[in-house]
Amino acid sequence: MFRKKAVFTFLQAQVAAFLGGITDYGVMILLTEVFKLHFAFSILISGIVGAIVNFSINRFWVFKNQSGYSSPINSQLFKFALVVLGSISLKSFGTLILQKVFQIDYRIGRLITDSFVSYGFNYPLIKYWVFKAKDRQNVIESN
Repeated sequence: MFRKKAVFTFLQAQVAAFLGGITDYGVMILLTEVFKLHFAFSILISGIVGAIVNFSINRFWVFKNQSGYSSPINSQLFKFALVVLGSISLKSFGTLILQKVFQIDYRIGRLITDSFVSYGFNYPLIKYWVFKAKDRQNVIESN
């Protein structure tokens, strides 16, 4: 049903997301609890730091493709930045809603929001848009 390579790529992407997420979450807690920033601002700053970690792992390990990428690194960075902006916005808004409307602690709300954003927004866009591999047909024609 699932191809072995597709499952392996998905699992690698989850490792990258986890490492970026741990960085993001840790920086958020540090900025909110130690430096007393509002969690919405902490999420913005920590999201950028986590995104740098995530992009690096995705580009050089998860989606590294022998046939190359369909776009250069500058384009990938721009696309990734757009995904990160959308992701940070969804995480901030979702966490805020869960905290204000449902009185859920921001740390728990963030984890709940992250799970939805990660699988439903980040992964599909990163895999099929940011790090899209060259079509096999194009590689054969160019050789």
